[in-house]
Amino acid sequence: MTETAFIHRFEPATSAGSPPLLLLHGTGGDENDLLGLGEMISPGSALLSPRGRVLEHGMPRFFRRLAEGVFDEDDVRRRARELGDFVVEARQRYGLAAPVAVGFSNGANIAAALLLLRPEALSGAILLRAMVPLSDPPNPALGGKPVLLLSGQADPIVPASNSARLAALLSDAGARVDHKVLPSGHQLSQADVTLARDWIGSVEAEAA
Repeated sequence: MTETAFIHRFEPATSAGSPPLLLLHGTGGDENDLLGLGEMISPGSALLSPRGRVLEHGMPRFFRRLAEGVFDEDDVRRRARELGDFVVEARQRYGLAAPVAVGFSNGANIAAALLLLRPEALSGAILLRAMVPLSDPPNPALGGKPVLLLSGQADPIVPASNSARLAALLSDAGARVDHKVLPSGHQLSQADVTLARDWIGSVEAEAA
């Protein structure tokens, strides 16, 4: 697979100490969707933002689903491997450290799958409204990778039990998971931005 297999945007870093971000949009988004969010939560970071390669009624996604909340798990595995390859090649092309994934909804689900299937591709993740991506996940060694999981208390798509299971799954694999449930639905709120910015600041401080 060539690196250009994903249509993507790349914005170079303007601050040497900020971790690169891998921005992963939700259903119907594209490579421009989360650039503003990336700039808000980590000013100065390099931004790598691919467009999902699966179309659902013309809307880009990162993997197929059979129904809302029901994933084509063979496709999840294949697409996570493809995305992992893209990250490796983009890191070489742009001279990047392993990025922190910032994913929303479908993008958060593929980021969670990346952590489980290609953990070496990421240095951490911010998972916004994520679900468990695989019913029979592998048990990777996540070795203390930091993960922020932000769920919506009134989310009609992601049951509270599912996000709690994802937090436990990643914790059991060795990630340092900070799971917060916000008084919101599936859409993002200002609280998501503030919490993500504070969290990534603490990750930066640890790395310094």
